[in-house]
Amino acid sequence: QVQLVESGGGSVQTGGSLRLSCAASPHTFRFGDYCVGWFRQASGKEREGVAAIDPVSNTYYADSVKGRFTIFQDNDKNTLHLQMNSVNADDTATYYCAVRLAWGCLRWLSQPADTNYWGRGTQVTVSS
Repeated sequence: QVQLVESGGGSVQTGGSLRLSCAASPHTFRFGDYCVGWFRQASGKEREGVAAIDPVSNTYYADSVKGRFTIFQDNDKNTLHLQMNSVNADDTATYYCAVRLAWGCLRWLSQPADTNYWGRGTQVTVSS
């Protein structure tokens, strides 16, 4: 069983930046071996894919965050991150770290039900 723990959420003003982090256990689990990514769910809306990275480091983004968000891994620390820049009110949501134990990362972003493991989420609130 893989456990994912997110951190880094909080309140940020429109146009600001925030970096989310995700750590995994047990230590034998390596982010770099799977499709891993970030999803978000705003109040009253369905969960949606934000960004994913595959085992050969290809990255995939939702159109709404392209050019503003960057997903990356720290292989030394075995952590996953989401750098969020130029945030706006539409980015307000609970953000979840996620793992899919198979390829097909791009398709996975539009099919969150294909996720094998979820973190508990971290809240991001963007205010003007």
